[in-house]
Amino acid sequence: MRKFLSVFLALFVIWVCLTGFNVQELLVGVLVALVLAALISPKTVYSFEGKDIRSLFRFIFQYLPLFFMKLVASNIEMAKIVLSPSLPIQPGFVKIHTNLHSDLSRFILANSITLTPGTITMDVQDSEILIHWVKVKGTEEKEHFEEIAGEFERALGGVFR
Repeated sequence: MRKFLSVFLALFVIWVCLTGFNVQELLVGVLVALVLAALISPKTVYSFEGKDIRSLFRFIFQYLPLFFMKLVASNIEMAKIVLSPSLPIQPGFVKIHTNLHSDLSRFILANSITLTPGTITMDVQDSEILIHWVKVKGTEEKEHFEEIAGEFERALGGVFR
């Protein structure tokens, strides 16, 4: 029952964020979230607990603003690259090491890297992440990590303790 409620709550919050607070939309959202929660919850292994609410607030108010700032900055950087006549790119593959321990935190980190333009996560093996990068900066793994994932990991470390 806890998994069902957790999935329902997550889906309903996403629905409200995407549609707003119209009464009709809220009713449809409840119905859709109930049906999807019934289908998805038996297959999920995660449910919210009391401490997870604090993590959820940290995720919303600490991590998401950082992600959106990085998203905008990387979009601007990619636009400059694309609009430049000389197309100043230096593509390559880099491997970084993450200190995040949970699968969920590494999943969010890998997807955050992929969602910011100019980088795409190619593979995740335990704590190693292989990334294709349009404009490789630096020559060492430590420099690559700081440029691509450093701020993300620090924020996620505060969420997933």
